Amino acid sequence: MPKPENYPIETIFVPTKLKKALKPEIVAEIAESMLDIGQQTPISVRLDGDRLVLVEGLHRLEACKALGETTVLGVLVPAELAQHKPLLAERPEVEAERIKMARLKQLRLEREAAEASTAASRGSATQAPRAGSTKGLRDNPKASPVRMVKAKPKSLSDWITQQKGTGSRY
Repeated sequence: MPKPENYPIETIFVPTKLKKALKPEIVAEIAESMLDIGQQTPISVRLDGDRLVLVEGLHRLEACKALGETTVLGVLVPAELAQHKPLLAERPEVEAERIKMARLKQLRLEREAAEASTAASRGSATQAPRAGSTKGLRDNPKASPVRMVKAKPKSLSDWITQQKGTGSRY
């Protein structure tokens, strides 16, 4: 693999097809990372006559621009290799995996919220229902989770007892 070099940002041409794949939120994440640890992965560029054409690394290039850099770390690749390399934005399996991971994260967060709500309602089921109510808090589907939270314990032993009752760790 060729050795990475610094290339002036203004001399790098970005094809229109690549520009369409630009996502500002990814640029912001990469820029924050570059502030902390610098650019770790070089971009790929190829020669086209007397100009450099971006092959891979649009978000890294834009992050460098956003940070006010004048040069970017890059690797010069032969034009033959550049033509056969598929772009990440064109690979549907990459996007499908990203969507799957986001959905799994959302499901995990929903499950944790449900478990917390169940633990809170389990702890408040021992309290007497409000006056004038025929249903307990556990039976009331419209009861807000905020109303199901127990009052703060007055002493350490009360807190430990409350933690044991809800199954929480102390």
